[in-house]
Amino acid sequence: MSSNNRITGHYIVPPQLSDKRLDQAASELMPEHSRSRLQSWIKSGALTVNGAVRKPRDKVMLDDVLDLDAEPEVQVTWEAEPISLDIVYEDEHLLVINKPAGLVVHPAAGHADGTLVNALLNHAPEVENLPRAGIVHRLDKDTSGIMVVARSLIAHTSLVDQLQTRTMGREYEAVVVGSLTGGATVDAPIGRHPQDRKRMAVVSSGKPAVTHYRLLERFAAHTHIQCKLESGRTHQIRVHMTHVRHPLVGDPAYGGRLRLPKGTTEELRQALAAFSRQALHARRLTLEHPETGETLSWEVPLPDDMVQLIEALRKHARELENSDF
Repeated sequence: MSSNNRITGHYIVPPQLSDKRLDQAASELMPEHSRSRLQSWIKSGALTVNGAVRKPRDKVMLDDVLDLDAEPEVQVTWEAEPISLDIVYEDEHLLVINKPAGLVVHPAAGHADGTLVNALLNHAPEVENLPRAGIVHRLDKDTSGIMVVARSLIAHTSLVDQLQTRTMGREYEAVVVGSLTGGATVDAPIGRHPQDRKRMAVVSSGKPAVTHYRLLERFAAHTHIQCKLESGRTHQIRVHMTHVRHPLVGDPAYGGRLRLPKGTTEELRQALAAFSRQALHARRLTLEHPETGETLSWEVPLPDDMVQLIEALRKHARELENSDF
């Protein structure tokens, strides 16, 4: 628990943990904290056994008493800013938001302020005590949609675990170039692009990455798809769809130059030229609540720019159909 802004706890070693390493036993007794965090507390003396400082590898015995009294470390040094958030759900452990396109998630070179983290520090100051201000997964600056932020150590540990074990469900919608005939799975490793370090690519030395996609609506020369991720690599959907020669509409890094199909009307040409971000939206998020274990799911609608893009493609497809007769 946290008391007077300190993290405290009192635990007695049960029979099943007797003769285990101290760090292993502590991890079982305090699953809301990561193993590395517990090891650092053991080494610093914040976590003691029977009042004495021990080493992480030392064994514990039945009825040993573990006492924790640790100061939360301020993990971030960024400034809080009063930036409005579109909050979908919140409680003491979780904050689920609908991120607009154009909002950078983390302060970095060129984006020292005006980011989601600056907004989070203003809305939920306690995230300053969490790694990366509670951000456990991120969306690219120009990707819109739903994402979850941890507000407690329990939540942070749980969400990281759910991402690693792939039990967190994430569904996206995208508009891609080309008229697809059916859904498929892209199973191709992703790593840094060998020539351009700012981009990712499918490379044999990359980390495993799997994207499932299915068709939502076909147009004359574009397709509206739904994607499900089995992994969470940087730019995964953008890289995988480019790899199968169906890049996302508007993608500045992976889409190449604007390609206009035959029969493109001036209205559609303008709609495609004006869409200057990747047409990608995180639509749905499903996870287990860190404290209750309840399965929770949220969905956020497509933003206006993607709705308008899809309507322009739909209108163009109808006009082509009608002109055939």
